[in-house]
Order: sequence, then structure tokens, then C-alpha cells
Amino acid sequence: MTQTWRATQYGSSWYHSHYSLQAWEGVFGGIIIHGPATANYDVDLGNLFLSDWSHETADALYTTAETSGPPTLETGLINGTNTWDNTTGTRYSTTFTSGTTYLLRLVNPSIDSHMDFSIDNHTLNVIAMDFVPIVPYETTVLAIGIGQRYDVVVTANQSSTASDFWMRSIPDSFCSNNANPDDILGIVHYGSSTGTPSTTAWDQTIRAGACEQEPASSLVPYLSLDAGSSSVTEDLDVTVAVNSSGFFKWYIGDETMQVDFGDPTALQIVNGATNFSAASNVYQLDTANEWVYVIVETTLAVPHPVHLHGHDFYQLASGSGTYASADPTLNTSNPPRRDVAMLPASGYLVLAWKTDNPGIWLMHCHIGWHQSMGLDLQWVEQSSSITSLYSSNSTSGTTGLSEVCSLWNTDDTKEDIVEDDSGV
Repeated sequence: MTQTWRATQYGSSWYHSHYSLQAWEGVFGGIIIHGPATANYDVDLGNLFLSDWSHETADALYTTAETSGPPTLETGLINGTNTWDNTTGTRYSTTFTSGTTYLLRLVNPSIDSHMDFSIDNHTLNVIAMDFVPIVPYETTVLAIGIGQRYDVVVTANQSSTASDFWMRSIPDSFCSNNANPDDILGIVHYGSSTGTPSTTAWDQTIRAGACEQEPASSLVPYLSLDAGSSSVTEDLDVTVAVNSSGFFKWYIGDETMQVDFGDPTALQIVNGATNFSAASNVYQLDTANEWVYVIVETTLAVPHPVHLHGHDFYQLASGSGTYASADPTLNTSNPPRRDVAMLPASGYLVLAWKTDNPGIWLMHCHIGWHQSMGLDLQWVEQSSSITSLYSSNSTSGTTGLSEVCSLWNTDDTKEDIVEDDSGV
């Protein structure tokens, strides 16, 4: 299958399956779209994936997740590798040349782990978040929510300290259950050294504790853009309940999402639908080029990485307590722009975007378990324009959409495919 799309932004990202838990069975990879950076570097080391890991498959663990809560994962990987029990496997390693600066494109593709990244004795110069270049700032420990990306520049200036340094990806214990959180390690060698590091970690308490993201005050977009005033505001509560079958289901707004693989929202719109089932969890944004403000909040002590497809949103506020009780002043003057932001535990998150991109855009929690348990919704943006977008596509268009859905339904009948989660 060949997918063609226009790269309208540049930076670091990743692709992944959106069929149930398939992404966490390994169906993902890096995307790099080259463009200017807000700090100079000598060598681009490419994507660096910081993931959690278990020796059981995600599908096997899902039964535990939906009946008893999130399972404890066994360890984690850096770029797909690590050691286990000091008997097998290899650590990720890279070699620095003293005086050289290196770009690392960090990605957190985990199913249930908020990662704190660091390299012993080295400072991280953070230059981009998701697809948005930012004014550079320095930190020693970088908090990365699931689905988030950060570009960092590291200067190789510690050869007088040691020849080998630990690279650390530590799951934040507030929201990440991991049996070996201190053993998710990589190695930075200087020159020709191949030794095992004996270096000491930076103080992790500057980030660890509540699975919070980097401070908004640090995340200043290099290209300054302001959010407009809004005529549409949605206030969405995030809750959880046990259904009649004894399974956990997560809700955003009033619904837990359940997609129909054979009759997706796009096909329904092309076929003239204007109303959708409650389980589709559709919110319609019919007017072009208006600003939408969305409040996402929860009274539960569980943080959520909230991801929106189709837009970089503006993060106007976040904090503890309910939105009403906090009554925050919204920052509309060049606030952080990105596509994944953390809803704090027992807190609120305020997002904004302009309806200038017609389509059907999924918004969901990027914790794999929650995504599969229904913590998802769809924004149908400029519905009247969607059919014409398909019709004007000479490669596939409405015919291609119908054909794909028809093939799915034929295969579904043949294979008797069971949709045992939200389908997202």
C-alpha cells in the first residue's frame, strides 16, 4: 500500500497503527521531515524511541488491563533494545566525539509509561516539541508523555569526566507501573571506549512525581502565534466505569467510543449522514475558520496524554482542581502549540484551535489501555467540505473509500473478526 500526503510541517514524529493495540505489537516507526532548527548541531542521530516493554504481548495483557487495571510492565527499551536479567540482550549505544554537538529526536511510543529522559553529566538543549520549533531552553531531565516528541541538542563536552555515560529512560512511578524502572539504559561512549559506565544520574526529582509535562513557560514557540477568541467551547469530563460485562470503560464527555470498522464516519458522511450514533462520540464543528476552545478535565488522580489528529492545538491553561474552581487566566499570547499535552491528575487542560482543516479528526488518550477502552472522540470539522475532498481525489476518492470498506466487510465476514475493544 502506498500512502501519499503533503508535508506541511517539519520536524520529528512517528507513524503507528490505529487498529486496536497493534501499535504496541511493534507496528510503528519514525518520521523525520527535514527543515531549519532553532539551534545549531553537527550530527543528526535520528529518532530515539523510549518505550516500555513486557515479555507478554499487549493483546495478552489487555485482559488484565480491562478487568483489574493497568498491568505492571517488565522493563523498557531504548531504540528497541535493552538487556534482561544481565544475561541476554544489548544496550543501545552511541559514540560521541569530544567537541561535537548531536541532535536526538526523542519519541515516547509507550503503551503506559511517562518517561523522564537524561544523559548523565550532559545538559539537554531542547529545541522542538512535537512538530513545533521552540526557543531553546536547557534542562538535565526531560519529561516526555506518551506520544510526545522532543528534539534536543547535546554537546559532547564531558570527556574529562569519564569515557562512558549512562543514558536513562525512567518511567515516572506516579502513573507508570514498571518492575525495572532503573534498568532502562543506553550508553554514550566517547571516542573508541567500549566500557561500562559508572556515572551517577542527575537529580530526577526535578521532573518525577506526578507525570507532568515540561513547564508551559519553557515551551515557547519560535514562530509567535496567538490564539483567537472563541465562540465555541466544549467542557469534557474524563471518567471511568465498569460495564455490565465487568470491563473497565473510559469516557470523555458522556460517551465511551466504539467504532464500526465496516461503516466509518467518513463513509457515512460521503453517503449523506448528518447524525451519528452515540458510540461514535462525534462532535460537529460546521463553521470554517472559527476558534474552538476545549476544556478537558478529570476528578480522578490519573493523568492522560491527550492527542489531537489534524491540528497543532494551542495549550491555553492546565492545572489542578476543576476548571471552574481554578478559574484560570487563559494564555492566548503565543502559548505552547503541539499535538499531545498532559491532562494533569485531578486537573484540567484547556486547548484551542482554528477550524481551518476540514476532516474527521480523532482526539484520544495516548495510553494504549485507555485508548482501547473508549477514551476517544471524533471532531467532524466542516462536514460539508469532506465529501468534496474525497471526490476531488483522483487517486482514491469516494470510490476508493467505498472499495476499501467493502473489502473490509468481505474479509470480516470470511474471518469472523471480533472487535473486542474500542477499535481505535
